[in-house]
Amino acid sequence: MPNIKSAKKRVKVIATKTAQNKMVKTALKTVVKKAYIAIDNNAADKADAVRLAVKKIDQAAAKGIMHKNTAARSKSALARRLNAAQ
Repeated sequence: MPNIKSAKKRVKVIATKTAQNKMVKTALKTVVKKAYIAIDNNAADKADAVRLAVKKIDQAAAKGIMHKNTAARSKSALARRLNAAQ
């Protein structure tokens, strides 16, 4: 445990930010998984699911939770699977 006041604050702030980032990552994974399931099941709303997943991926990349190239790769994979299904 840190002894210095500023270091103690950093520990608290980092814990808060880590929890927030984890929430965003978990929500992102859920949305992407739902999009893949919608594509595989040929659901009627698969385009909407992919659109929502792309939006969440962009938001995560903007917040720095996901690297921009990883985001681009994920969006590309979703688009490829969607186009192949149609």
